[in-house]
Amino acid sequence: MMEDNGKLKITNDRGETLECDVLFTFDSDETNKSYIAYTDNTTDEAGNVKVYANIYDPTGEDLSLKPLTSDKEWKVIENILISVQEKVRESNGAVNNEESGENANG
Repeated sequence: MMEDNGKLKITNDRGETLECDVLFTFDSDETNKSYIAYTDNTTDEAGNVKVYANIYDPTGEDLSLKPLTSDKEWKVIENILISVQEKVRESNGAVNNEESGENANG
């Protein structure tokens, strides 16, 4: 169930309720489905934050999350994640450049 604060509560396959952070939601014209990407903020063995994606009903009538069923859906999600990561890196670089400039002038 998605909450207004950008959180999502899910029940995993062990019956545990987890609070996850919603990264983004979007509708795909290609697949005519709505998707949600989220993380439980755990990391894999390489230290990367684990991200999950599912099909969801944005109207809230069906609260269950459905699995992605095709390579095409995974590719759409992957492309958006890459785009988001690039934007985060760019904004972090801009912040770091501003901080460097302030230190040099200060």
